[in-house]
Amino acid sequence: MKRRAFITLIGGVAAAWPLAARAQQAAMPVIGFLSAYPPDSFARHLLAAFHRGLRELGYIEGQNVVVEYRWGADEYDRLPAFATDLVQRGVNVIVASTSPTVPVAKAASGTIPIVFSMGGDPVALGYVASLSRPGGNLTGVATMNVELGPKRLELMHELVPTATVLGLLVNPTYVVLSEILSRDVQAAARSVGLEIRVLRANTENDLDAVFASLSQLRVGALVIGADAFFNSRSEQLAALALRYAVPAIYQYRPFAAAGGLMSYGGNIVESYRQVGVYVGRILKGENPADLPVQQFTKVELILNLKTAKALGLTVPLPLLGRADEVIE
Repeated sequence: MKRRAFITLIGGVAAAWPLAARAQQAAMPVIGFLSAYPPDSFARHLLAAFHRGLRELGYIEGQNVVVEYRWGADEYDRLPAFATDLVQRGVNVIVASTSPTVPVAKAASGTIPIVFSMGGDPVALGYVASLSRPGGNLTGVATMNVELGPKRLELMHELVPTATVLGLLVNPTYVVLSEILSRDVQAAARSVGLEIRVLRANTENDLDAVFASLSQLRVGALVIGADAFFNSRSEQLAALALRYAVPAIYQYRPFAAAGGLMSYGGNIVESYRQVGVYVGRILKGENPADLPVQQFTKVELILNLKTAKALGLTVPLPLLGRADEVIE
């Protein structure tokens, strides 16, 4: 059954509040939080970072700011209606949480300030004029995750040099991102004589089918593409990789912590703290056009040595030495 999460922090209970309290809340600035994620554990730890950033500027939800949440729950076709609803409600600023929400929020309003957290290059994608002077009503944080697809392929090839066919898992729903990943990873594979099988999944049933097909496709290792749908399923992806005994790499630490072989990517938690800071600065009167896009270039390599042993892999010492964390 598809999840239809539609979460908001102000609702029917407001009718029971004293009139003075409702009037005070009405005067508070309102943040629209638009996310492709379901409101699960992955999203909650990002929200905690977002609220830390808000607090640095003196904003505490429920005390002097209201947050209207709209969760896409991995159903990207619902995002435009959610964005339109936030615009019609007259929110003061919109948080575009996750890459698929950025073009949707941009299309919904050319005037309401939008602060994004995304992987990829917002200049190349046409969201901002430049990183230093974004112009328009968008700014935010970009992490190096989409661009790291070829590097993840290189790391997997280093760890599993006998694998000549590698899989690349993408979400076809977000066409722009899946096309960029497929193009870049396939080019990197050709340069070292590897063959790539592009695999597609946008439902949990798809994930089961993809992993079940790897042996037949002769896939010796798997690169999981950066996507919000996969982010909230790190544990499921790690469990599937273990069940089918396939070496796999993804972008964030929760994948490796859950039993995945490797993760390589930026610090998404810190990016959400910075989003909170930018939202606070905008609520205090700053113009998003003048706030430079923050680009997080620091990446972390996490190796799960226990999983490597279970898969019968010997981690090369140079790779082990480059790891920021080794899980044993």
